[in-house]
Amino acid sequence: MAKAILESENQQILKRYRNLLRLWKPKNPEDRKIVRKAFRLALEAHRDMRRKSGEPYIFHPLGVATICVEEIGLGTTSVVCALLHDVVEDTEYSLEDIRGLFGEKVASIIDALTKIKGIFDQSTTSIHAENFKRLLLTLSDDVRVILIKLADRLHNMRTLDALPAEKQLKISSETTILYAPLAHRLGLHAIKSELEDLALKYTEPEIYKTLVGKIRSSARERSRFVSKFIFPIRKDLIQQDFKFTIKAREKSIAAIWQKMKKKEVPFEEIYDIFAIRIVIDTPIESEKSDCWKVYSIVTDYYLPNMDRLRDWISIPKANGYEALHTTVMGHTGHWVEIQIRSKRMDEVAERGYAAHWKYKESFNISSKLDNWLDRIKEMIESPDADAISFIDDVKGFFFLDEISVFTPSGEMRILPASSTVLDFAYAIHSEIGNNCIGAKVDKKLVPINHPLKNGQQVEVITSNKQMPKEEWLTYVVTTRAKSNIKQAIKEEKRNFSKPGREKLEKWFKEFSVDFKPQQIKQFQTINNFPTLVDLYYSVATDKIGLKDVKIFAASNYRNGWINYVSRSVKKNKEILPHEADSRFMDQDESEFNFVEENIQGDVARFGYQVSACCNPIPGDEAIGLIPSEKSPMMIHRTNCAKALDMISQDGTRFVKLNWTNNEFISFLTGIRISGIDKKGLINEITRIISNELNLNIQAFTIQAENGITEGQIRLFVRDNSTLNKVLEKLADIEGVTSVRRVD
Repeated sequence: MAKAILESENQQILKRYRNLLRLWKPKNPEDRKIVRKAFRLALEAHRDMRRKSGEPYIFHPLGVATICVEEIGLGTTSVVCALLHDVVEDTEYSLEDIRGLFGEKVASIIDALTKIKGIFDQSTTSIHAENFKRLLLTLSDDVRVILIKLADRLHNMRTLDALPAEKQLKISSETTILYAPLAHRLGLHAIKSELEDLALKYTEPEIYKTLVGKIRSSARERSRFVSKFIFPIRKDLIQQDFKFTIKAREKSIAAIWQKMKKKEVPFEEIYDIFAIRIVIDTPIESEKSDCWKVYSIVTDYYLPNMDRLRDWISIPKANGYEALHTTVMGHTGHWVEIQIRSKRMDEVAERGYAAHWKYKESFNISSKLDNWLDRIKEMIESPDADAISFIDDVKGFFFLDEISVFTPSGEMRILPASSTVLDFAYAIHSEIGNNCIGAKVDKKLVPINHPLKNGQQVEVITSNKQMPKEEWLTYVVTTRAKSNIKQAIKEEKRNFSKPGREKLEKWFKEFSVDFKPQQIKQFQTINNFPTLVDLYYSVATDKIGLKDVKIFAASNYRNGWINYVSRSVKKNKEILPHEADSRFMDQDESEFNFVEENIQGDVARFGYQVSACCNPIPGDEAIGLIPSEKSPMMIHRTNCAKALDMISQDGTRFVKLNWTNNEFISFLTGIRISGIDKKGLINEITRIISNELNLNIQAFTIQAENGITEGQIRLFVRDNSTLNKVLEKLADIEGVTSVRRVD
């Protein structure tokens, strides 16, 4: 029996290897020889290893190499590195062995991949901020490291079922926070979409399952619609001698879910769940004109929505994406998105950076993508040492769309969407940013925090008397601007250090307090200043006064300064907004069924707190975050963006919860209701909630305008099955068009 299983596995390994060769199509015998050598080494190194699923471990490197070839379009060196990417980390072979067998380039990529695996080791709790920074440093060395790592993550996500629930959540949160945005920035649209879909599968399994079912059940109807829609377009393209393909591409499940949430509509009201893609095979020199000809053919038959025309041929996206997008009114009265591309553009859109680089070398094509790695380097080399701030900046940079803005001389600058005049000023030069007092945008005078729009022309106005201020940090979104503002403020504060120190020393002597490091540190701590520079600056600018030293002196010399510290910390905690809205509960730990049993004791001693950012209720897919050993456990929904951030960043312990109902406790949740205004609607809503379901309403706001009613209800429920009953009964009220849960 065992022999038969082994033979079957060997046949599977050989089949997968041959499939890799078939997709890769080596250019010469030497390439085939080196890949065969890498495969044999990987097979030997991993021969006694198994994955969590029980499969032979060699399936994984073969899968990663296949993704590198088929879905990214990488070459021989990358295939070799993909096959060997776990050898140094997991087996007895060393980096020197790899260097001797395959050369310096392969060894350097394997070394970088091994270090990245250490950063994202699945046995650790999270990605730490400094490790995140180290990861991005590999981008500046060889982008193939990140491309292979993306292939590795995609294969792991495809085989995630074998891992326990908490590992699935951790890996999915990392994928959402880091890997999907990285794939997007490198132009790997298909990989980005699949990563997001697979992450959704584990963070919100019920929603994922429901949407998959709805998409499958409507597939036949969509197919009939597409056939009828493209018939006249296809006919004209053939008549005009275009070589082309037309296909309907469904939006990713994650994209559909995001649109449902953004527009607050059910699946049935999302009409653009697919797009019609027209790809023409045309010479590179006539791509632009031919794409516009196809656009003309489409709009001969279907009326376009001019507000939805996107010309990414003239100005490509930062990740290299080029296409014409338009939305037209279809024959059934629904809007349909049309994407028009050349064959080259389509390959760049699907395979991203690797395809862009191939065409750049062949045809000397420049792209905004060429500047992207330089901007990453700029972030990494920023003098700002705050690693958590660095993560926030980079995440924002990954996710934001971009705008093109022009100088008075017509020079184009690319900035993230939501950039302001101040961001633009710093993009030109740090001194211009520091001295900026306003600007003329399209000849109209605006302040420094004025948000810019695509295509605007900006003339910055400066003054030598202007200096950066702390509030400027809230005016900007770019890392360059933030870094320069922080640096200027630090330099300004240092100028106040000497007079501030002398002033504080005088005050200490006045109250007979020793001006020694220990006392200064105590005074700095109780007044919540992160550095001595901040303390001296506040003293010099009279934000800290003589009375603060007097209080410190009195408490210090009665041996009571620690109590003062406690009062100060308690006072600061009371005003934190996320604490103010939370509800602290010391409950019996039997309400939980924990994945990690040792957490039970923590809950018994320190209780738990229901997070106000997502308001989970029993029955929700939930996780418990434990910030420290003596803190109450914070309960979040698994789809909570704040929780995913914490899991992927700062080392917070977490467990997957099975949160059962407790009939004696109610939890606050929210409902948004809309519909046609009618007499008695409020009475009907309150009757159902209060009388029929016997639930308590905390707040109810409703307003009617032009015959449409919009309302929000905050009420207490025992669990999500109770909430679902509320939603069902309110949806049955005549005239109500939409009822949904809100955070």
